[in-house]
Amino acid sequence: MLAALVPASPCHLPDLLVSLQPLAPLLDALADVVFFIKDDAARYAFVNTTLARRCGFKTHRQLLGLTAEQVFPARFGSLYTEQDRKVLSSGRELADQLELHLYDGNQPVWCLTHKIALHDEQGRIVGLAGISRDLQLPQSSHPSFQKVAAVDAHIRAHFHRPISLAELTAIAGLSVAQLERHCKRIFQLTPRQLIHKARLEEASRLLREEDLPITDIALRCGYTDHSAFSRQFRALTHLSPSLYRDSHR
Repeated sequence: MLAALVPASPCHLPDLLVSLQPLAPLLDALADVVFFIKDDAARYAFVNTTLARRCGFKTHRQLLGLTAEQVFPARFGSLYTEQDRKVLSSGRELADQLELHLYDGNQPVWCLTHKIALHDEQGRIVGLAGISRDLQLPQSSHPSFQKVAAVDAHIRAHFHRPISLAELTAIAGLSVAQLERHCKRIFQLTPRQLIHKARLEEASRLLREEDLPITDIALRCGYTDHSAFSRQFRALTHLSPSLYRDSHR
């Protein structure tokens, strides 16, 4: 989707912003997709209404010229801006990054985030474009749905212990390549991402609803130690487990 909206050829940022205006009503209609363009200082230059509403703004114009650090709560915004600056400084694409966002009154929503750097004719980075898509329901009409659904069910039942890829391919009766391809097509996630998602869903629930020590939560969710759990939790939520717990109190 991002490649269809933003040209891969060199661009002049003001011209790109003008060219997107006729598409604005279409982008505003995407209720499950956040779309944005940022300049080389990580400031919003174009956003769709979905992003504005999820950030608590009445119109998209209120976000223009601001960074994520100025828009989101401090414990989130600085980390989102840090991610933007990494893309702007390196030029490397951020593809299908599984993230747990807090939208609509702190309700957790699983998203896939994709960001690309924008270059001018001299190859200089002039900004970035990005989308964040809510994870959709699995495609149950796919011919391999039952096999992949069995893998997902197995992961949800056993995420508290190590799960190998060989174990999952045996359950599905598929090769590694087939399992990877069908998981992406049906669930939009790799098998490894399905494991992380199952573990982090339970961890986030326990952090919101229970007063268990974080080390105990890590062990319950299949992590061997507190530090490994904290690294993975921060990678997917942009928060440490303790800050995530605090944000719900």
